[in-house]
Amino acid sequence: MASAMHSSVEILLVEDNEFDVEAVKRAFRKADITNKLHNAIDGMDALTLLRGAGGPNPVTNPLLILLDINMPRMDGFEFLDELREDEKYKSSVVFMLTTSGHNIDRDAAYSRHVAGYFLKENLGDLVDTLKGYVRGNEFPQAGVN
Repeated sequence: MASAMHSSVEILLVEDNEFDVEAVKRAFRKADITNKLHNAIDGMDALTLLRGAGGPNPVTNPLLILLDINMPRMDGFEFLDELREDEKYKSSVVFMLTTSGHNIDRDAAYSRHVAGYFLKENLGDLVDTLKGYVRGNEFPQAGVN
């Protein structure tokens, strides 16, 4: 049943750099990851999408979030703090995708319960991880107990 469920997993990429957004899209196509991909330019934009003010194509659960750290208005850590306080999204699976290799950033991310921390230069490793995670994992189905 996992194969029928994996395509329902939507991915939210929170990234302000257009080149990095395109790199992720290209890597997904190459890896045949066809899950719906939403993009938010910063944490505030991501919260708007998640909370239903994002227009006709809302983001639904279950969901994976790929999150940059350094963004305008609301950075990745501020977004994670808001996300973890929101009852609906506090258990969302978040992978950091960043240029920061600093231990302080890595520690701060894991203290906020991220599933993984990937440097943008290792995008292929993230894609490989996501491919196995999305295809092999049993996700809860919305509205099913």
